[in-house]
Amino acid sequence: MRGYLTATETAERWNITVRRVQVLCNQNRVDGAIKESGVWLIPFSAKKPERMKSGKKAEDTKHLEVLSLFSGCGGIDLGFEGDFKVLSASVNPKINTDWKIEKIDERWSNLGKTSFHTVFANDIKPEARAAWTNYFSTKGIDSENYYLDSIVDLVKLQKENKINIFPKNIDVLIGGFPCQDFSVAGKRMGFESNKGHDGKQITNEEPTVENRGQLYMWMREVIGITKPKVFVAENVKGLTNLDDAKEVIEKDFASVCNGGYLVVPAQVVNAGNYGVPQGRERIIFYGFKKSALTTKALYELSKAVISEEYSPYPKKTHYITESEKNTNMQKYVTVKQALSDLEEPETSNDISQQKYSKAKYMGKHCQGQQEVRLDGLAPTIRSEHHGNIEFRRLSKEHGGKHQNELKKGLKERRLSVRECARIQTFPDEYQFVIPALNGNKAVSGSEAYKIIGNAVPPLLGYHIAKRLEKNWDLYFGEDENDYNNQ
Repeated sequence: MRGYLTATETAERWNITVRRVQVLCNQNRVDGAIKESGVWLIPFSAKKPERMKSGKKAEDTKHLEVLSLFSGCGGIDLGFEGDFKVLSASVNPKINTDWKIEKIDERWSNLGKTSFHTVFANDIKPEARAAWTNYFSTKGIDSENYYLDSIVDLVKLQKENKINIFPKNIDVLIGGFPCQDFSVAGKRMGFESNKGHDGKQITNEEPTVENRGQLYMWMREVIGITKPKVFVAENVKGLTNLDDAKEVIEKDFASVCNGGYLVVPAQVVNAGNYGVPQGRERIIFYGFKKSALTTKALYELSKAVISEEYSPYPKKTHYITESEKNTNMQKYVTVKQALSDLEEPETSNDISQQKYSKAKYMGKHCQGQQEVRLDGLAPTIRSEHHGNIEFRRLSKEHGGKHQNELKKGLKERRLSVRECARIQTFPDEYQFVIPALNGNKAVSGSEAYKIIGNAVPPLLGYHIAKRLEKNWDLYFGEDENDYNNQ
């Protein structure tokens, strides 16, 4: 385009890195810069931005790069990126005083952009990649950042062929390693899973380190390759009562890089305590690169009981029971609050709201044969949905309790794809039922259920990200890298 330069040309002209030019553009610090087809174009007349003066908040200047593994459709990735819409009732500015919250109206608010930027993602499900790239490409994240490959194959490719698959200078590594084999809803095979890293059945008799139940070990391999300052791993609560799985995983993570990581005691968090209208419990592991921590942070994080100031776990903002109610906490967000403005599938223009499982009611003895409580938290949205997805509404004959809706003649049906996404706190702009686009596979309603259920609720991911962002300098000290390249 006449009168414009590429980021590469501008980098050479200003004697800085291409990445630095892109960061400056993303921060709106380059006058007249425009983005076309995901590429920054900089006016020939644009001047190199001056170095920011001291006193600016770290969150305004830092640019922290994130590598995401087992990314799925990007629930935790969206949380780390920020800049998405949530229910106003789901945020608590009295506790999260450092959050940038733009109130849209009484019902909706927009969460601010974080300091984090996703530079790598991967999964083996083509439907997950299709949904991820369809959404994140609108946020300026290149679809080529998402690798549709098994983590095992990627690690082997890098190690055996000495090809740089994984980017360098990673600040944070995140990943929800496969959880079906630890889940109480599954067969509880744990480390002895009979499924491989590619999701297929293992044919040999003995399970190996490549099976699905031990894929966290390959996450550990990537930690060893990229050496992030901190990593965050997520899994189901069921892992905590499956023999000594929690302790084994903590020990394995801590041994990476010859004991170079401090793994703090993993904790179980309930998404309902963070404004998510769902009683979803997950265990979170944190590991910190010892050599990157300040002396004080290393000492504080090594304590048996970590102080509130240094704890990486986000503070609860919503109470579920009266016994946990605390000053400034808000009551949990209900299913009704999350779904009340959605039209019925027959009248909605949103294809993700139009799609819902037609599986018939099979009796109370089966999983997923109950209707959601509108005045309570939704049960965990599961990943193997179809015949076991909860009902949005049951008929009176089957024990339905939403009398006002039944009187209006609203029919018995299961939760729609959009309703599941709302319960998971995905914004409505995130499309799940999509046609084949840009070389990606089409995503059907049944596949959409699966990738939504596999995801970390974006709002929970945002809490995790903002806690790390707030404590970044506390853990790692002042970082001048953003300035040194100018």
